[in-house]
Amino acid sequence: MPDFAHATLDNGLDIIAEVEPNAESAAVGFFVRTGARDEQSEVMGVSHFLEHMMFKGTAARTAEQVNLEFDTMGAQYNAYTSNELTCFFASVLPDMLPRASALLADILRPALRDDDFTTEKNVILEEIAMYNDVPFSNLYETAMERHYAAHPLAHRVLGTTDTVSAMTSRQMRDYFDVRYSPDNMVVALSGSVEFDREVERLAELCSGWARTGAKRDHGEPIASGEQFELRDERVNRSYLLMITPAPAYDDDRRYAATLLARLLGDQDNSRLHWALIEKGLAEEAAAEFDGRDRSGDYYVYASCDPKRIDLVQSILNEEIAMLGQSITEADLDRLRQKLLTQITLGGERPGGRMQRLGRDWTYLRSHRTLEHELELIQAVTLDDLRSLLQAFPFEPRTVGRLLPAE
Repeated sequence: MPDFAHATLDNGLDIIAEVEPNAESAAVGFFVRTGARDEQSEVMGVSHFLEHMMFKGTAARTAEQVNLEFDTMGAQYNAYTSNELTCFFASVLPDMLPRASALLADILRPALRDDDFTTEKNVILEEIAMYNDVPFSNLYETAMERHYAAHPLAHRVLGTTDTVSAMTSRQMRDYFDVRYSPDNMVVALSGSVEFDREVERLAELCSGWARTGAKRDHGEPIASGEQFELRDERVNRSYLLMITPAPAYDDDRRYAATLLARLLGDQDNSRLHWALIEKGLAEEAAAEFDGRDRSGDYYVYASCDPKRIDLVQSILNEEIAMLGQSITEADLDRLRQKLLTQITLGGERPGGRMQRLGRDWTYLRSHRTLEHELELIQAVTLDDLRSLLQAFPFEPRTVGRLLPAE
């Protein structure tokens, strides 16, 4: 079992690690507690835009130098933005970890040059246009806007053509100055790590970063329960998406919620698979759970021939209604084993452990070992699943349908 280590710099930067001296690699990630839900509506998309700008160069490096240096150290590196966090990470051989940490720390203080801002804005607008051509993406974004209404969880991660087009570099810098503060970040390390030396290096690199006291609005979202229909002349299939409340990330019932969603709509051997896909009524049918910061969602999705959309929606509703009665111990054992295998495989590499470690600390401000997480999954019972269905009965439901133009 890896050894857990934690240190906090004077400016509030948390540094955490799961140290495995015998590991053949090491991983580091900077997790920023910021995403689309932390944006003002007029600058929607700024978090994702900033993620791009981090790789456009710093006071010490050009964009080409940043990318060349990552490649020179053989790093597997990337970044991503969600509604609630932004992450910059790299996996390397252990002797390259100091260089990877230093480079990530440097790009997290980007130059944000006006010329780069203007050029990258065009890249973002092209990305938005690309997703606008994807039917499910259109339905999902509209459903989230309808479901969360005035709550910032309705914000689109990419933003919109209008918000990104109107965004200024000054607005981006103002957002960066507040949200990218050390007291709003976590550095997670895993694998073959000399923790004390890494803390010393990170203190040298990041101790000049100033606290800002950045906070998040935790106002409780109120699900709309709205039903709506979209028409698009570019599509020839029908798409259906349901969003409904579920446990939050910091709720231990999230393990039961994950299992329940898989029982309903896993890729194989789920209720929707046998009721819809195996019978040739739909080409896609799935259900997922997403735990968020103090809230959560279930998503239920299907696509089919337009003539069958009413039948598919009716069967989907029936399967949800029967879920509590139809669960068996054999179902639970099978689902538990699949989830245990997936999480264990994800945690075998330092990169996977670093991601779990960083996300947990970002959301929970606490450490939970992989072994303890596996124990919590093993402990889920049929009564837990049925109790969860009473607390979160897939109501209210925001249901959207995307159909071909009439």
